[in-house]
Amino acid sequence: MKPNYITIKAASITFTEEKLRTPLMFGGGVVTAITKAAVSVTVENKAGKTGTGRGQILLSDLWAFPSLHISHEAKDAAMRLMSRKYLSYVKGFSGFGHPVDIYMESKPHMKELCDEVTRECSLRESFPFLAALVCASPVDMALHDAMGIAAGVSSYDLYGADAMDNDVSRYLGSEFRGRCIAEYLRRDYRPELPVFHLVGGADKLYKTDVTKDDPADGYPVSLEEWIERDRVFCFKVKLKGKSVDEDAARTIAVAECVEKTLARLNMPEYFLTIDQNEMCDAPAFDLEYLRKLKAKNSRAHEALLYIEQPTSRDIVKSAHDMRALSRLKPVLVDEGMVDIETMNVALSHGWSGFALKVCKGLSSALIYTAMAEAKKLPYAVQDLTNPGLSLIASAGFAARITTVKGFESNVFQFIPSANTAEAKALPDFFSRSGGVIRTGVLNGNAGLGYSPDMKSAYRHGNVRMI
Repeated sequence: MKPNYITIKAASITFTEEKLRTPLMFGGGVVTAITKAAVSVTVENKAGKTGTGRGQILLSDLWAFPSLHISHEAKDAAMRLMSRKYLSYVKGFSGFGHPVDIYMESKPHMKELCDEVTRECSLRESFPFLAALVCASPVDMALHDAMGIAAGVSSYDLYGADAMDNDVSRYLGSEFRGRCIAEYLRRDYRPELPVFHLVGGADKLYKTDVTKDDPADGYPVSLEEWIERDRVFCFKVKLKGKSVDEDAARTIAVAECVEKTLARLNMPEYFLTIDQNEMCDAPAFDLEYLRKLKAKNSRAHEALLYIEQPTSRDIVKSAHDMRALSRLKPVLVDEGMVDIETMNVALSHGWSGFALKVCKGLSSALIYTAMAEAKKLPYAVQDLTNPGLSLIASAGFAARITTVKGFESNVFQFIPSANTAEAKALPDFFSRSGGVIRTGVLNGNAGLGYSPDMKSAYRHGNVRMI
């Protein structure tokens, strides 16, 4: 057992509501406010050192627990209960362990907790496993953060053979025997990452579209204004997945707005991704969509980097052969990948790669990254509107790996005030000027990099516990 292994001494969770300044349209509805779960965990490592780690996430029920039969209030209450139950379960772990192993070994028990929540909340539908992952994620983040702080190093220095008893084969099979997570990570945070700006289905494109009914709070409203202010050049376009013509037209309208605005700023290059939030009936929808997009705006087609989760998240019962679509553009699985088994199912059905999110567990994301890197699969880091600490965790993770292009972050658009406290500590980080986030400022910070006041004493795996 390694000296950086931890045992939990104390843990707590609090909930607050974050209001969005403008509605966020998903495939299944519109979000106006979301509960934030904040976790604090104090640990002691085998060397006798203690540290307190933190984790936060938004409990986005509309994304993780879509239902036409259960109210937002009931789903939110269920997700809060699951969060408390998972934290209580992890607090009951009496031995020492590595956060990756603690989390991965807890996943089977999450399914039992889902059944408990379904019964205790008298839900008309089963509590989804994806929602359980979201509820567990701030605990997972807090443990990784606490491990690094207790050791006095970056958490990312503790994923090598000198810091973990188990190699990746424990989760990915004998092919990975002798391989450790650290082999698939960068040794430092990249200096900066391009940020994907989210263009929602109801978002205004031009200044002339803005009316007196839109927020007048000092922040941009239209896409044109956001580009002018932050110089963003990467865009994730939310589409409805119901009409090929409508989706193609919306993509072209967004692309034309982007092209015109960036041209005025002497910034000719831009990148797109699309997300239909599993609303497409079959891959044939996007085959036709790509054909029409290429015919009507070849530049937008060329700028399109990948397609995210076009069909149902139930990739087992609603299986589709993605190979024809994947030959044209990478198709990344998001909601459909909740564990190693569904990861393998996705790959067997021709999905190109993965959309990784810390809200589904940083530990899992590290394991999925090992698979993607080993198999040379495309992967991206996506957002769940991560504010404050969760933005640092998400961007920090993305800055330690090799994504298709940057990462997505939309908190600047929807809850800019939620970053206020953290922005005082890391002002250069909490800015999108030039269309990037300066993740290099996290280098040298202990844990997950939340605070520049907690410096890492040792780096690159040369960890000496004192």
